[in-house]
Amino acid sequence: MASIRHLRLIPFRIPLKAPLRWGKASELAHLEHALLQVELSDGSLGRAEVAIRPTIYGETLGSVKAGLEYLRPKLVGLEADDQEAIRAALEAFPCNLGLKGALDLALWEAWARSEGEELHQVLKPAKHRVRVAYILGIASEEEMLSDARMAYGAGVRVFKVKVGRNLEEDGRKIARLKEAFPEAELYADANETLSPKEAEAYLMAWKEMGLLYVEEPLPIEEVEARRKLREKKILPLIADDSAMTPKDLRRELLLDTFDILNLKPARTGVTWTLEMLSLAREKGKRAMVGSQAQTSFGAYQSALLAFQQGVTEPNELAFHLKAEGGFLDFPPFRQGWLYWEDLVEARFDEEAFGRYALEEG
Repeated sequence: MASIRHLRLIPFRIPLKAPLRWGKASELAHLEHALLQVELSDGSLGRAEVAIRPTIYGETLGSVKAGLEYLRPKLVGLEADDQEAIRAALEAFPCNLGLKGALDLALWEAWARSEGEELHQVLKPAKHRVRVAYILGIASEEEMLSDARMAYGAGVRVFKVKVGRNLEEDGRKIARLKEAFPEAELYADANETLSPKEAEAYLMAWKEMGLLYVEEPLPIEEVEARRKLREKKILPLIADDSAMTPKDLRRELLLDTFDILNLKPARTGVTWTLEMLSLAREKGKRAMVGSQAQTSFGAYQSALLAFQQGVTEPNELAFHLKAEGGFLDFPPFRQGWLYWEDLVEARFDEEAFGRYALEEG
């Protein structure tokens, strides 16, 4: 079996059409990520996008570079199909979720190609189409409506609305969205901004407005309050920050704090995403594949996992519509759906990537 020969990190930068704002203070105006390349001894190449999120995972480009240097001697020389050894090396390096998720994805792609297949041929679909969702960041009403019109025109029919900085204003924006897009479905992402005292009232109001569910309404440390809030069955709760890893997920499943698991391959790669999906499915939980605000290439790799058995909800696969360019021609959405037959035609564009690449890391 081919072994890992070389690891390469290439930073890149793609501007956004408008900033994405979420939580209490976070803002993103450019995708300043990195492309991770894994080369095997037989020449097979695997790639993945490192989504660098200092305010979520504590990773910067500098820390990703340093982390890769730390892992390099532990990974180079391992056989690409030695999942046990590769996983042991990655899990012995705590945190660094963006780097490790990308390494796992790139290794899977390199291994698949070493076997004469593509990643989409290894990750066989359980369905022929999945629903998609688009993330609306915190913005003025007119900015949000303009963003939603763009995504709706591109075929999106489900919106995730970032809320939590001004909750009364959030209600007005949701009402405007419902009025402007009566056929669309909405859900909220509070990014841990509600307090246990106020959460119930806000969930009741959002339920009356017809929202599907709400993501992480309470701070992660409010475990007992989150469990009690779910018991009230006002709206289904989505677990995201509270279930970043299989270890986190086991805790949340034990305490029964959520209804839907938001899986993010950008931080859990293929290996841990499949494991977490299996754990959630065993406990009767629903699941979705979420976005870490990636390019069309990152969305493509995440989309491959959205077609797996047990993914039941709309998937956040449309963020790339907000980017000013990309290096993979993502397939169109058809009346709210992404079709497998369209997805597998997408290809990494070397020439396009060169236009956004910066100095090699």
